[in-house]
Amino acid sequence: MGVETEVLVPDIGDFEDVEVIEVLVSAGDRVEAEDSLITIESDKASMEIPSPRAGVIGQIKVAVGDRVSEGMLIALLEAGDGAAASESAAPESTPETAPQPSAPAEQPIAAAPAPTPSPTPAPPVPAAAAKPGDSKGAPHAGPAVRRFARLLGADLAQVSGTGPKGRVLKDDVQNFVKQALAGGPAAPAENVLQVEPPRRFKFEKFGEIEVQELSKIQRVSARGLHRSWVTIPHVTQFDEADITELEEYRKSQKLESERRGVKLTALVFLMKAVVVALKEFPHFCSSLDETGEKLILKHYYHIGVAVDTPNGLVVPVIREVDRKGLYELAEELGSISERARTGKLTPADMSGGCFSISSLGGIGGTAFTPIVNGPEVAILGVSRHARKPVYQNADDELPVPRLILPLSLSYDHRVIDGADAARFTTKLKGVLSDIRNLVL
Repeated sequence: MGVETEVLVPDIGDFEDVEVIEVLVSAGDRVEAEDSLITIESDKASMEIPSPRAGVIGQIKVAVGDRVSEGMLIALLEAGDGAAASESAAPESTPETAPQPSAPAEQPIAAAPAPTPSPTPAPPVPAAAAKPGDSKGAPHAGPAVRRFARLLGADLAQVSGTGPKGRVLKDDVQNFVKQALAGGPAAPAENVLQVEPPRRFKFEKFGEIEVQELSKIQRVSARGLHRSWVTIPHVTQFDEADITELEEYRKSQKLESERRGVKLTALVFLMKAVVVALKEFPHFCSSLDETGEKLILKHYYHIGVAVDTPNGLVVPVIREVDRKGLYELAEELGSISERARTGKLTPADMSGGCFSISSLGGIGGTAFTPIVNGPEVAILGVSRHARKPVYQNADDELPVPRLILPLSLSYDHRVIDGADAARFTTKLKGVLSDIRNLVL
């Protein structure tokens, strides 16, 4: 019998209590390194957890429906004779429940089980009051809970923690926001937008109805879009780009695209053109800090691309667009879009974007107002191109047919003003009208 080691949940980003939706192996199965053991599903995506090395599955410690976090035990792996030497050099296995560090750690900490919520919410903790375990008065919460609170715009200093030693849990943040939205005293009016709770209607009184559950992706997207819509002052700049020559060039590359086995779409050219414009207008590639008083300029060009999937809209990110060629981007775009449609995106695939593009060109429409994908400050909407008569010069007597692409640029008016938005789309139009500008 070989050396038995523990297989733990690896770093899965800022996610805790992620549901196990599939167990791919059984006790006694032989696995190779990187073979998938289980599939877990977060609010945004599903991901497979691989085996760190080859061996035989001794025991499976999780089942479908269990919830896991980083560092939790998945399985016991028995290494064969050939792997025993390497196993002996491996670090000692960690217990299922790691001791809580005395100081805040940067890695996510497994959330403690939430106690049964009391029907009467605890009074809010004053901002200056120190919670147990935090001598400086900072909220006692894990990184994932802090990130969750930032996404909802909640002030953790005002949230009462119901976890061990006053630790703030995800449920505490949710209850805090619910109270605030219902007009309760949980948070100051200046921190959370006060709105009336939704009215309830008995639609069945008027005829036959059917109730359908929203998918996880739809529920998460709805919360994020609502948060962005009510916290970001949106303005949309509409414009049109002449892509006649661009389309002629793209079509001329059909044979080369087929030879490479990729689809060279107009979206790939748009991504490269957007980078050119972002370099000239760097505040479009930025985010406001949590105080709203400082601008964080990003010196990288990771572009998010909205993808329509059976479960809802997701925005995977293509990294370092400025450093990749058209065919490389086309291949990566095709790959990540397929993973999005099959639910195989990882949290890393959907993080780190600095600007987003939402293209409805393959469906239709003439214009729309995309919602900024916070914490970004701008998003480009693209509708279906159409052939239109255009007077190219002021002294032309007759128009000529040109292929026109509608653009809809939504932006955060706290960071970008209307004049700069117009300059941005003008630059973008110039790049798209002559693809030689992509290399200048």
